[in-house]
Amino acid sequence: MANPRRNSQSLENPLQNQNISSWVMQLLKKPQAFPLLLSIFMFLSWFFFRFLHSSHFPAHNNNHNHKWSHHYDEMANLVKFKSGFPSLIVKDKRGWLLNPISLALDSRLKGGAVSCTSIHLGEIQPGAMRGNHRHHTCNETFVIWGAKTLFRLENNHVGGKGYAEMIIGVDEVAVAASPSGTAHALVNVDPIRSAFFIGCQDSIINYNSTMSDFNVWKDL
Repeated sequence: MANPRRNSQSLENPLQNQNISSWVMQLLKKPQAFPLLLSIFMFLSWFFFRFLHSSHFPAHNNNHNHKWSHHYDEMANLVKFKSGFPSLIVKDKRGWLLNPISLALDSRLKGGAVSCTSIHLGEIQPGAMRGNHRHHTCNETFVIWGAKTLFRLENNHVGGKGYAEMIIGVDEVAVAASPSGTAHALVNVDPIRSAFFIGCQDSIINYNSTMSDFNVWKDL
C-alpha cells in the first residue's frame, strides 16, 4: 500500500524546485542581475585564489619571515641584522649597505650620534679589544661586522653588573649606540677572524683631555 505522506513529499519537491528555478530566471531578467552576479563571481574568485595560495605556500612564507627578522636588544642599545640575502640591510646581490645614523634612528636606538662629525674605521684582531672608555662630550654610533664580537655597554638598569652585553655573530651586522657619558667596549672573541667596525661621533674628541675616561672595566 502506497504511503500518502511519501507521495505528497515527492510531489512537493518538484514544485519547490520549479518555484526556485522560476525565481532565479525572473531575477536574471532584471537590470540589477549583472552587478549582483559580477560581485558573486569576484568573491568566489578571491576566495579560491586565497585558499590556493595558502595551501601551496605556508612553509615558504614562514621561512621568509624568519630570514627577514632582526634582533633588537634594548639593554645593550643594539640591533643585529643578517649579513646575507635576504635581510633588511641587503638590497641586492652586491651585499649589505646602510647609513649608520638613519638606521640607528629607524631601529629605535637611544642616544646615538646625530651626525658623523668624526668617523673612524678600524679592525679588531682575534682576542683584541677596542674602546673600554667613556666619552662625556659626544654620542657615538657603531657598525660592527666580520667576526664573533662582544659588545658591552654601560647600563645602570642591569642589576648586579651595571652593563649589558651582546654577541654579534660572524654572519651578522650590528648597529649600536652609546650615548654621551656611557662606557662601551668591543672585544673580538673569534679565534680566527678579524672584526671590523665604524665609529661615528657627533663631535670632535680630544683624547688627551679629561673629557674621556679610559680602562673603565678591569675584567676586559
